[in-house]
Amino acid sequence: MSHFNFLRNSVLAVVASTALFGAAYADDALKMDLSASKVIKNAEGKVAYVPVSTAPAGTTIQYKANYTNTVNKDINNLMVTLPIPANMTFTGDASPASAQASVDGKNYADMPLMRKVDGKMVKIPLSEYRTLRWNIKLLPANKSAAVALNTTVS
Repeated sequence: MSHFNFLRNSVLAVVASTALFGAAYADDALKMDLSASKVIKNAEGKVAYVPVSTAPAGTTIQYKANYTNTVNKDINNLMVTLPIPANMTFTGDASPASAQASVDGKNYADMPLMRKVDGKMVKIPLSEYRTLRWNIKLLPANKSAAVALNTTVS
């Protein structure tokens, strides 16, 4: 059974964020914490999240980025991006569900992503999704907001 090192890939899964104000201010105004947790369902169907550093293929992992506004000023229209690490496949589960997806990290659209094949519009396989993006319309002063996506270890 192969194991996947999440600590190494958490570093690779750098979370990028931009806002409609200067980058230096954005760096000073935001604190971001990234975590990786194994997603476990019990017999009753309740979901639990357990911190994880390694996991075998087939394990569902949630990457969660928590953003904290560290200044006494609201941040408006904050765009945050969470890459899907290499050797991971997006499951289709994102929180908030308003996330947009990209196969190239440049062009984003609402999910499910579609493309034309032989004159017909078809869904792009989740395995081709590489990045998700959210627009946090308002992050009040000294408050936090979180985004998350679920992946499966390939």
